[in-house]
Order: sequence, then structure tokens, then C-alpha cells
Amino acid sequence: MYRLIKRYESRKLYDTEESRYVSLDELAEWIRTGKDIKVIDNGSGADVTAQMLTQIILDEGRRGTGFLPSELLHELVRVGQKAVESGVEQVQHKVDRFFQASIDKFGPVRKAREEMERLRERLEELEGSLSRLERDRRSRPQDKPLKKPLHKPIAARPLRRGKGENK
Repeated sequence: MYRLIKRYESRKLYDTEESRYVSLDELAEWIRTGKDIKVIDNGSGADVTAQMLTQIILDEGRRGTGFLPSELLHELVRVGQKAVESGVEQVQHKVDRFFQASIDKFGPVRKAREEMERLRERLEELEGSLSRLERDRRSRPQDKPLKKPLHKPIAARPLRRGKGENK
């Protein structure tokens, strides 16, 4: 479910859920926390959500707080040009792929991937050691079997049954 925001001619943004005016920064914060928004132009009824999201990215870039790397922004411009030709779904897939690649450069994800790589390398080392041990074990002569067993075998005894039990 999305949160409906109305944009007035004065460029003011009105949150219909809380019945109050909100700032572009508030919209950005809601989006960062996982909320979806839909912005409608109050005069025409047109969906202007994409314009508002672009405005949020532009404002953050101007302030120097933007987190999007220039490679991703270049690709967004390229993909935007092809959007008319290739369709929205393909554009979304490309944007998601490039966005994921950009996020991977950030700390927690990068650290997790590095740790996974270290674990993979350690596993390969252990598998190599295990293979060498198995190869060494097969190449050694087998121990000679003992002539006498270490214990005497237990003789099988018949099962005792109680009174009235069938055989």
C-alpha cells in the first residue's frame, strides 16, 4: 500500500493520511524506511511520483548527501532514453541490477561477501587436506589382521520363554 500525497500548484505537498503539509525531506525519509508513496498533481490528477523521486535524488545530489555513484546515474540516463523503446519492465530489471551492484560497494554487503569468499577459500583448503589424507591412507599398506581375536566370541544361547508363551 502506498501513501497518497497531493501536490498543489504552489508546489506544496499534502499528506492525505495525516492531513498536513509535508516536505520533500520527509518524503525521502519515508521512502528510506520502506514506505511507498504516490504523488498526484491536485489540478490535473496526473501521477507525478517519478518526478518527485527524481527531485529527491537531485536535491540530495546538490547538498552532497547523494549516495548514488556516477556510474549508476549514467546508466539511469541511458536506460531512460531506451525506456520508450524497450518497455518499463526491462528498464526496471536493468535499474535493479545496477542499483544492486552499487549497493554491493557499501560496507555491510561488501563485508559479508568478503567473509563468504574467505570461508569458500578455507573450505577448498580443507577439502584439499582431506583428499591428501585419503590418498595417503590408501597408499599405505594395510595392517595385518590379528591371528587371535582379542576377545572370545559369545556363544549363542537359546531364548528362554516364560510359561504360556508360544514358540
